[in-house]
Amino acid sequence: MERKQAEYSNLDERYAIQGEKYQGQQYSHIYFTRLHHMRNLLHALVPSWKPHLPVTTVLGLEEGKDCIIVGTLYKHMKLKPSILDEYSKERSAIPLVKPHNFMHPDDHLILEDESGRVTLAGAIPPAAYVTGVVIALHGKETSAGNFLVEDILEAGIPPQITLPSINEDKYVVFVSGLSIGSEKFNPLQFQLLIDHITGHLGDENEQSIASNIVRVVVAGNSVHISPRFFNGQAVASKDQSRIAEPIKELDIMLTQLVASLPVDMMPGSNDPANFSLPQQPLHRCLFAGAATYNTFSLCSNPHQFELDSVRFIGTSGQNIDDLYKYSDAKDKLEFVERTLRWRHLAPTAPNSLGCYPYTDKDPFLVESCPHVYFVGNQDKYETQLLQGPEKQKVRLICIPRFCDSGVAVMELGVQHVEFLNKLRCLTMLYLSGVQKMELLFNMNGKS
Repeated sequence: MERKQAEYSNLDERYAIQGEKYQGQQYSHIYFTRLHHMRNLLHALVPSWKPHLPVTTVLGLEEGKDCIIVGTLYKHMKLKPSILDEYSKERSAIPLVKPHNFMHPDDHLILEDESGRVTLAGAIPPAAYVTGVVIALHGKETSAGNFLVEDILEAGIPPQITLPSINEDKYVVFVSGLSIGSEKFNPLQFQLLIDHITGHLGDENEQSIASNIVRVVVAGNSVHISPRFFNGQAVASKDQSRIAEPIKELDIMLTQLVASLPVDMMPGSNDPANFSLPQQPLHRCLFAGAATYNTFSLCSNPHQFELDSVRFIGTSGQNIDDLYKYSDAKDKLEFVERTLRWRHLAPTAPNSLGCYPYTDKDPFLVESCPHVYFVGNQDKYETQLLQGPEKQKVRLICIPRFCDSGVAVMELGVQHVEFLNKLRCLTMLYLSGVQKMELLFNMNGKS
């Protein structure tokens, strides 16, 4: 039984910072670039939205006159952490309480452009937006000097290349949050996943499904190194080997995978990579075994690629986790959808999410709608088929942490297979549109 192949194209070049030279520049450049790019898009949409209204700047507002303004949102948050709070916490005997979400009823939005800034009121809910989003607003200036919002225009889902017709089943496996080295990591659980992907587990039907897997994407947080090794003190010689143990174990397991099929390795917030986005690929010297195979690809975070002209884009989860801290939504999928509608993968960068201080570009702008948009290291598995006004179709996927759930996701186009790897059974859930079929397999292959 032969494994199927797919034509692969890595599109991570836009996230590389090798050609960038840091000269002490501040973050105003990336905000200016973002505003310039998004304003051009929004100006092109205004004639079909409110053709009878003039577009003006913040400085050109006139009291009581209806108009449209375009700018970058700034969210004033009462509970937002500051460096002064961190400093006072270090000097205080009683640590400050750090909430998981910094929302407060007194939060309000401000819109700014090159000419000035104005406080927003009216029909724009602060809970739904974050600092860094560029939008167009219809409204009027009040006597108090605020801008009373009547309607909102977002850039919307970007154009999408036509989804190619797929005449055969091919799958991509997504897994994240392995956390090798943590107390939660179960080696047997991960080995079951490896054995299934490589075709060493299950009956002929299971092996046939495994042969359709054309690629595995590891979406960050693959290792866990104890925080006690990062307290600023010199690491004892006996502990140096302990730091490397999780990476060595990961390399051993990845070597089994890359010997059978291609693997994309993305860094995450807990991995030995740079902290700021875009995270650069992990160094090859960390993977003495897997790096010897040409099927092993070290990728950036965010990661963008194509398989048989199906476009994928995804992150290891930092962008969505940060949105959760500073805004509100019914679930994580709504945050993922918002980033597409705002046409920006990480709108809170660099305000509350670390990123490189680019001077002439913003690599997180979404110029073409992907067919699959995945986010790693989430609390639970969620998926949605999002449809845009121009017949765009994109599959949104929240990939749960494997160490907590034992879940990996297989996907291509709009087909899904969800693996729940447990000690005694393997559950497969197929999703295609609204149709669902569940099969329960025992480890001896009997269904």
